[in-house]
Amino acid sequence: MDPELPHIEKEITRRRRRRLFSHQRVPVRMLVPNFFTLLGLCAGLTSIRMSIEGRWDVALAAIVFAAMLDGIDGRVARLLKASSRFGAELDSLADFVNFGVAPAILLFTWGLVDIKSIGWICVMMFALASALRLARFNVASDEEKPKWQSNYFTGMPTPAAAIVVLLPFYFSKLGLDANDSRLAMSAVLVYTVIIAVMMVSTIPTYSGKLLGERIRREYVLPIFILAIGLVACLLTFPYETLAIVSLSYLAAIPLSWRRFLAKEREAQETVLAVSPGAPSEPSTADTGRVVDLRPAEPKR
Repeated sequence: MDPELPHIEKEITRRRRRRLFSHQRVPVRMLVPNFFTLLGLCAGLTSIRMSIEGRWDVALAAIVFAAMLDGIDGRVARLLKASSRFGAELDSLADFVNFGVAPAILLFTWGLVDIKSIGWICVMMFALASALRLARFNVASDEEKPKWQSNYFTGMPTPAAAIVVLLPFYFSKLGLDANDSRLAMSAVLVYTVIIAVMMVSTIPTYSGKLLGERIRREYVLPIFILAIGLVACLLTFPYETLAIVSLSYLAAIPLSWRRFLAKEREAQETVLAVSPGAPSEPSTADTGRVVDLRPAEPKR
């Protein structure tokens, strides 16, 4: 038997017995972000039902609504200082349903149901990729990394992937229906798999997390105007707006990757300038972290 196995089992047992909350009374502010998460989960489950009933417009609206709530709950948790391990795990489970399962069901019931097994395999790959991406994100969240890297995700985030993978559906509502051509449906299958691969890839994508910390005074009013304009366009021209947003996001990925590499080179040059003899640190995207669960050796 592996000599490390007893230590691993002991550590797993200790973590499972750890209390959910460390205090007898939990502040109400700790519950507020979870309400947003549960509301988003209700939207994701509603989207699945609407897709099964063939009401794809309502199903899409529910996914977009869940994506908006997903962008709110994390920032609310940071503003209220209400971040918790429970909230993080709940958010990951909700994201899998809202942005992994719901878009897959919508795509399959809309156009891939006629292809049957091949279509189901492609949407299943998308859902599984979202689960793997969320699991990797949870593990990587415990790693220490430079602050500037917090502005980038590793791979395409699941909310963005859920919106982008539905691009063929937007085109169908704009008159470019892929169901009329077998070649076009084959392109939809390939496109779905590509988005799934993007989620589990190590390509850095811009997150914008640091935008919530400080905003220059002269940018406050323009940001309000842009946000209101985006919401107005989304309500008035939903499919045109979502198609433009999806294409713009895909076009911005190479720029984000290039910016990340430039930032990484700057950080390595800074380290070399401070300590000329020190070796440059490898990229976090190419390294894994090994957690040693063995108890620490007593000091002598």
